[in-house]
Amino acid sequence: MKMISLSLFAMAGLGAAALLTGAATTSKPAAPPLWRLYEQSLKRAKYVDLTHTIGPSIPVWAGFGPSTFGPTLNPATGKPYTYQADGFEATRYTLSTDQLGTQLDPPAHWNPSYPAIDELPPTFAVRPLVVISIVDQVKKDPGYQLAVADVLAWEKRNGRIPEGSVVFIRSDWSKEWPNPELATRKVFPGVKLEALKLLHEQRKILFHGHEPLDTDTTPDLEGEAWLLRNGYTQAEGVAHLDQVPEKGALVAIGFPKFQGGTGGYARFIAICPPDWKYGVSVGQLPEAPLARSDKPLHWDAALGVRVR
Repeated sequence: MKMISLSLFAMAGLGAAALLTGAATTSKPAAPPLWRLYEQSLKRAKYVDLTHTIGPSIPVWAGFGPSTFGPTLNPATGKPYTYQADGFEATRYTLSTDQLGTQLDPPAHWNPSYPAIDELPPTFAVRPLVVISIVDQVKKDPGYQLAVADVLAWEKRNGRIPEGSVVFIRSDWSKEWPNPELATRKVFPGVKLEALKLLHEQRKILFHGHEPLDTDTTPDLEGEAWLLRNGYTQAEGVAHLDQVPEKGALVAIGFPKFQGGTGGYARFIAICPPDWKYGVSVGQLPEAPLARSDKPLHWDAALGVRVR
């Protein structure tokens, strides 16, 4: 009887030890793959904004005319909401066009049989980013247009342009933004139709983008016409391409869903490698809560916008 009791005691001790050992060695469940991607890559990446701020005095085609901003009025009183009286303020935007600032042009801009801005698929969210520079050519010729040879030269250095990628053309035209005179210039850098056809029909990119507010300087805008009449999209008014590597980055794409919209105000964010010299990483700036400013926003009647 004594031997049986000792054996049972020993077995119980071994069982308890096994349970303790198991508890000590059991690890947390592995994070889902996309969460691991965020922690390992996206969280450490450098983020660069490729978007102009929209204001009432930015460059815009004269055929659209200016836009105006103003405080939102309470319809019951006709007076603007104020922080002091109402605890909040809101803004009224009278926008002359949906072709304003940094844009994503849906094909419905030129062809009603193709999608409007609210009909673009959600896969227009994040893509590989290719940046092809024509800065040196533009220094010699301000009206230089990207040619097939420029695309092939990029590929000779970097390899074939990825299918489904976004290709932005760097010209540094936007460095004078927001000078309203930019919209009146007849000579500006662009993209030749042959280059667009190569990028779309052979490399099968998602869309291309450029810094000026038009695709090319031909009398009938042949490049834009071919793109949008055949179901392609394009980006215009892209900024800060001098702060993005020519290969190896991603681009995040955002735009509001205006019903039946034939243009789209857009936000493009380049997601660059962690060791890139430009941009900001997650955690470098206050995010939640955001930083409090010692210069509160206030309405500037002369400028027609809120400023600090």
